[in-house]
Amino acid sequence: MLSIVVSKDFSILLPLSTYSRKRKLFTKAELRQEVKEASNIDNLRDIDPLSHPDFFHVYDMFTVKDLFDARVHFGHKEGSLNEYMKPFLFGSRLGHLIFDLDQTAELLRQALNFTAHIAFRNGVILFIAKNPQISYLVETTAKECQEYAHTRRWRHGTFTDATHEFGSITRLPDLCIFLNTMNSVVDQHMAVNHAAKMCIPTIGIVDTNCDPRLITYPIPGNDDTVCSIELYCKLFKEAIMRGKKYRDDILAKNI
Repeated sequence: MLSIVVSKDFSILLPLSTYSRKRKLFTKAELRQEVKEASNIDNLRDIDPLSHPDFFHVYDMFTVKDLFDARVHFGHKEGSLNEYMKPFLFGSRLGHLIFDLDQTAELLRQALNFTAHIAFRNGVILFIAKNPQISYLVETTAKECQEYAHTRRWRHGTFTDATHEFGSITRLPDLCIFLNTMNSVVDQHMAVNHAAKMCIPTIGIVDTNCDPRLITYPIPGNDDTVCSIELYCKLFKEAIMRGKKYRDDILAKNI
């Protein structure tokens, strides 16, 4: 029943590292008009979501000021910098690295757009975080949007040998969202490597001490402060709910 939304052009979902479209300046009125056309419920059956750059309106979900207020711009101390995070930095202040929030906003919106498309296609989304301070928040977020969460110790074979691990044929996630990609200041979460081995798309909040190379959609930002994690969870939950709502609307139209 969802064949009406199938498209061969997935360029709108490719990460910025592999796809770069020309910048186009929009006035607020033009952007609202473009979004309004996609939000017309009567025309949903005639619209291909992949042909619209912001079909689920994720660009309106937050501003750079929201990121600043949530302390997303704060990184670790200069001595712990991973060299692959240098392009995402604005500078440093009092020995602490500062993220370029303009880049963070663009990458976060792209990740939210991809998340909404996965939810729209009834994909399985897994939230992953190891920090015990945010375990309850992450699990609650996953439960509220009817998805899954893993906040405990990661076991070898969870992805790479799932049939042996669980004793039956197991469907792997269609998307993994890492609220932090590190087990500690220096050790990367094992699931990052395992997801890459199994070709599972990943979204990850990458702080200044993280390695973003194995993350499909890296989001440079603070992964330690509770208020920043709360913002990430809120945005991803909203993106998932929007994707599912559009899917339910289309199914209702076809019944």
